[in-house]
Amino acid sequence: MSEGRGDFGQELDRLIGFGELLKFAILRECHGEQFDEEMVALLREEDSQSAKDVKATLGELPNFKRDYQAWYSEALALVKQILPDRLQDFASYYESPRVRKEITFQNYMVRDYLQGLAISSGPDYDRKVLVDGKAAIPEFEQQLNIVRAARATLASSLLDLTLVLQADLFDSEVESARALGKAGFLRAAGAICGVVIEKHLRQVCKVHSIVIRKKYPTISDLNQTLRDKSTISVPQWRFVQHLADIRNICDHDRGREPTEDEIEDLVSGTAKILKTIS
Repeated sequence: MSEGRGDFGQELDRLIGFGELLKFAILRECHGEQFDEEMVALLREEDSQSAKDVKATLGELPNFKRDYQAWYSEALALVKQILPDRLQDFASYYESPRVRKEITFQNYMVRDYLQGLAISSGPDYDRKVLVDGKAAIPEFEQQLNIVRAARATLASSLLDLTLVLQADLFDSEVESARALGKAGFLRAAGAICGVVIEKHLRQVCKVHSIVIRKKYPTISDLNQTLRDKSTISVPQWRFVQHLADIRNICDHDRGREPTEDEIEDLVSGTAKILKTIS
């Protein structure tokens, strides 16, 4: 991982964590005692904190109206870098529409909440609130979800980058093996293909979160593990095993020599595995 991408990841983790606190803060500011009572009941049930301790913890929440703008500015900059297609969506949950014939729950945005905007109707003695700060809660939650998506995208792009670089390296090694085979260095060509297959199957296990029990697994071990986890089909399993058998001929000096046709099958088969098993 590059240093820059690592910094992005750390910043996004920090923004997500503080965003969770801001979510609790706006919920508390909007629902007051009801929120406190629900949180006291929940936290006491989870970790046996006293009501006094829970209220003290709630008292340490950030002030949404004071602290949101700094969070928004940082999050906006990172979303622009990592998830530019969602930048407009992210900003739209903050900015109120330029033209509003009336203010409703649907078009009430975070900016309205920061300004303390509330709409009510009816006579003074019986006024009813039509829309207030509670309408900003789902808007902020969507912003927080976009920041989470940016974090997931960053992690995914790093994985994709790793796979692309590895695929390029493997392709180069397969071409080297093909050249060695044509030059008559059959065992060397087979050994290179064996290493490529083994590394690729290890990566496939990693992508699918498959734990490899053996410290030094062979191609056959990895192949069987992937089959047991239904990651590859029976025909794929048989194909890989066939290539592993050819590789074993290349690795054992006391056995017979591999043939040119076997090495050609192994080289072509290795290239096929890279493209079809993932």
